Amino acid sequence: MTGRPTEAQQLRDLATLRRVRDRIDREYTQPLDVETLARDAGMSAGHLSRQFRIAYGEPPYAYLMTRRIERAMALLRRGDMSVTNVCFAVGCGSLGTFTTRFTELVGVPPGVYRRQDANTTEGMPSCVARQVTRPIRNREAPMPQPELASRPEPN
Repeated sequence: MTGRPTEAQQLRDLATLRRVRDRIDREYTQPLDVETLARDAGMSAGHLSRQFRIAYGEPPYAYLMTRRIERAMALLRRGDMSVTNVCFAVGCGSLGTFTTRFTELVGVPPGVYRRQDANTTEGMPSCVARQVTRPIRNREAPMPQPELASRPEPN
């Protein structure tokens, strides 16, 4: 025996990964961790993380955070909730972590996004707005680079 999974096992694993992804999509506001997701899926945490990354391009925790930030963006665009309330509404337990991840994925802090980008999707169907504004971890927003002070060239 070679140790390579059979085609049937690969299909079972893909079905399991789909169920894990669907669970994250449904329960993103709940406290989810990779160990719990893996245990419930009958896999080790390491195996789930590796296989999830292969199937979906990012590990389960990153997918969860992307989903939370995506939902936060929609709530912030509505404009009727504070950043703190949005943070907790999407399942984040720390405003600092939420702000850091939001800024990394979107390119601006949530308060700035709320003020500047609230009307960028006005008039768009919600399904199009979701696609246009979806944060994608593999294409994280570029961080603004601080301008370097002009220094004289050494002689």
